[in-house]
Amino acid sequence: MKKYFFFLGWMVFLTTACQPEPLKVNFPKTDLAEVAVIPQPISVTPTHTAFGLHQNIDILTNIQADSLQELSTYLSQSLIAILGIPDTLLQESPFKIHLDINDTIPTLDASESYQLDIKEEDLYIRSKTTEGAFRGIQTLLQLIPEQSNDTLAPFPIWPVPSGVIQDAPQYGYRGTMLDVARHFFTVEEVKKHIDILSFYKINVLHLHLSDDQGWRIEIKSWPKLAQVGGQTEVGGTPGGYYTQEDYKKIVAYAQKKFITIVPEIDMPGHTNAASLAYPSLDGTGKTIKPYTGMRVGFSSFNTRDEAVYAFIDDVVREMAEISPGPYFHIGGDESHATKKADYRYFVERVEGIVKSHGKRMMGWDEIATTNLSTSAVVQFWNSTDNALKATQNGNQVLFSPAKKMYLDMKYDSDSKFGLDWAGHITVDSAYAWYPYKYVKGLTTENILGLEAPLWSETISNSAELEYLAYPRVIGHAELAWSEPEKLNWEAYRKRLAKHARHLERLNVNFYRSPLVNWE
Repeated sequence: MKKYFFFLGWMVFLTTACQPEPLKVNFPKTDLAEVAVIPQPISVTPTHTAFGLHQNIDILTNIQADSLQELSTYLSQSLIAILGIPDTLLQESPFKIHLDINDTIPTLDASESYQLDIKEEDLYIRSKTTEGAFRGIQTLLQLIPEQSNDTLAPFPIWPVPSGVIQDAPQYGYRGTMLDVARHFFTVEEVKKHIDILSFYKINVLHLHLSDDQGWRIEIKSWPKLAQVGGQTEVGGTPGGYYTQEDYKKIVAYAQKKFITIVPEIDMPGHTNAASLAYPSLDGTGKTIKPYTGMRVGFSSFNTRDEAVYAFIDDVVREMAEISPGPYFHIGGDESHATKKADYRYFVERVEGIVKSHGKRMMGWDEIATTNLSTSAVVQFWNSTDNALKATQNGNQVLFSPAKKMYLDMKYDSDSKFGLDWAGHITVDSAYAWYPYKYVKGLTTENILGLEAPLWSETISNSAELEYLAYPRVIGHAELAWSEPEKLNWEAYRKRLAKHARHLERLNVNFYRSPLVNWE
């Protein structure tokens, strides 16, 4: 057993022997099954005692690995922040949290599966992977009570209910999208969003990096894309862009939270900002001007110009080099200014380029009207016909139906931000539906996962982003993680009410829906 990192605090000693005094505290009976965990685990078996979490805890790992050292440090820092205890090196403690990574652990098969085994003096987080252990840590952080118990001990103790939790996700892809093109969000704003998403076991963040209103990523071989195309946004306020170093920081930060970044460069439509920087890319023949409105469907690349494909090859190559995830998103939606034959030709050509750089192509559901390879992923947002076409062709479908999952839709007519073209999406309607039943003829095997898009026409900072995203994205996280038979609005509503304290701790400007009796 290797100890990589101590949970930090002051040690308690016996006055005679200068050795750690065994701490025995009689807690009231606890029930692990009553703790509000989101997403809901597969199984919870309470044993009605408690692990006394306090400032004298060792975090132990069973193997020597940098990834486990980082995980141990992350857990320690998270506990220090949540409990508000001193950050001071301590000596040996009899109370231990074990990070146990082992191929022989009898957990569920999924790479993100984990087991929490909580006893009175030992708490085990077991998984076959560090990713699974990270998901288990998020559950542990949710198990910590808000208040410490009154005891005779010389320091506060938080009783974590004892028992065993077995858990694994339903879908391997559980994502959300952030549109940084209509309004630009800084690296720090994106990092904060990642922190919150990871707490609810979201594992993909899709960044919409280009649109008519702005181009948000540096492409070294085409510098004007960011320098010219990145200067505008909706409403006429200054835009911005990420240098490749900025983007690498986002990717690296997300990786530490086991979140994959999916870059999207929207094409052949939604391309005004790119054509503003390089007019030769344009296929409409119109004069290109900076655009700061909200209209869609008026722009297009010249899909029959070989120079356009050389440009796309450069963009995909540079993005692939700094995006370690398996996907590259080409957009492909609302290309109303592109002729249908030209659109089909374009998508098929671009898929070849994406594959040549080692990535799997994703696109909005319009791409299902073209001749795709079976490796392409079709993101269903609007057309059920396109979703069915995709499955008939052997493509996996990523679920993002606008009427259920678009986070930019208003909650109701009184919402401060958002649009309403797909209707109002209340917190209950965002949760109370079954993805595998939403499109008749689609099976769970056809569904890659779920992704909740947040378009940014009406929002421009973290507070506004959080108002629209939370708590709805939390419900989407449970839809993607938990087993269908465990999904119940009334039960979820009660658990969500207890998460106000977690959201407040994370400094989230969440919408306090009147449908939830927030605690």
